[in-house]
Amino acid sequence: MSEPKIDLMEAISLLAREKDMNEEVLIDTIEEALKAAYRRNNRQSGAVIQNLVVRLSRKEGAQVFLRKVVADEVEEPDMQISLEKALAINPNYHVGDIVEIDVTPDNFGRVAAQTAKQMLVQKIREAERGKIYDEYIEKENEILTGIVQRVEPKATYLELGRTEGIMESSEYIPGESYRDGDHLKVYVLKVRRSGSDYQRAPQVYVSRIHPGLVRRLFEMEVPEIATGVVQIRSTAREAGSRTKIAVYSMDPMIDPVGACVGPRGSRVEKVVSELRNEKIDIIKWSPDPAEFVANALNPAHVVSVFISDEEKICRVVVPDMQLSLAIGKEGQNARLAAKLTGWKIDIKSQSQFDELIQQQAYQDQAMMDQAFLDEGYPMDDGRLND
Repeated sequence: MSEPKIDLMEAISLLAREKDMNEEVLIDTIEEALKAAYRRNNRQSGAVIQNLVVRLSRKEGAQVFLRKVVADEVEEPDMQISLEKALAINPNYHVGDIVEIDVTPDNFGRVAAQTAKQMLVQKIREAERGKIYDEYIEKENEILTGIVQRVEPKATYLELGRTEGIMESSEYIPGESYRDGDHLKVYVLKVRRSGSDYQRAPQVYVSRIHPGLVRRLFEMEVPEIATGVVQIRSTAREAGSRTKIAVYSMDPMIDPVGACVGPRGSRVEKVVSELRNEKIDIIKWSPDPAEFVANALNPAHVVSVFISDEEKICRVVVPDMQLSLAIGKEGQNARLAAKLTGWKIDIKSQSQFDELIQQQAYQDQAMMDQAFLDEGYPMDDGRLND
């Protein structure tokens, strides 16, 4: 056979090895494409030839066969062949056998080469996109470092290595601006294929505001978190302004807050710097809800905490001078503490709480007095007669 036929098969084998693709899958795909090419060029009165087989081989190259069933009487000429004609091809045929008739056109080698080239290019692209998708789908909920490629009104696009990251404007840290060439650490929200046709690379959506970004940054900076000795139990974040994280140590000899702060604050400062000076409160987690809520309101000092388990509400009492500190600017400290702990928090100053207690005492006394009156007991200046 001619050299181009051999080259086609060698090219398929070579590309399959280089691109780590299944050679049989490539051959099957090309054979199906060659069927379609043959049908386009060999329609019979507008009818589509269905019973085709295409085979690729090193010896014969690309061949097309028309499959017909041997019959005593031919009722469907497109699907059947007479026994007489079948025996002329091979004397061993019987009625009911399937005959493969070689209908390979003279110019089919050129058509096969062009079609194979197109399909190989397409398959290679699909395989590359599939590998990129497989690589980045494992990076969901992780941190990547991206380089800003371009900034558009609705999104910023970053180079992430083998593909492009998309950070929509809703995922920007408020007040943060980006320029081409900026290096940013981003949190991978989701990875999506670009569509069933695989015409584009996978789409990697990233964020700078997700609480997971803070969590992953601490994992990178704090060895005790990376090894699991110190755990981040919960996070609450208002990006660009303030974040609270609750940490717990599995080792009683290790202070979880101190581990996260680091020597002279070096560890937390690296995280703060990456987040463009976002304030970070590191809170010691506790299984005791009252203690956890009190810790979460840091930097305010808490006098007492009253828990209502049924309603998941807690009332917190703080010194009069620290009420505004406990609530925070525009309620931020209390709001983040509630997110961090999962409890609704009602904050009162000491004087407000004392006043409530006094009012409650008056109300309780009035109810008792009324109850005695209802029972017919005489009252004397608010006191019961002996």
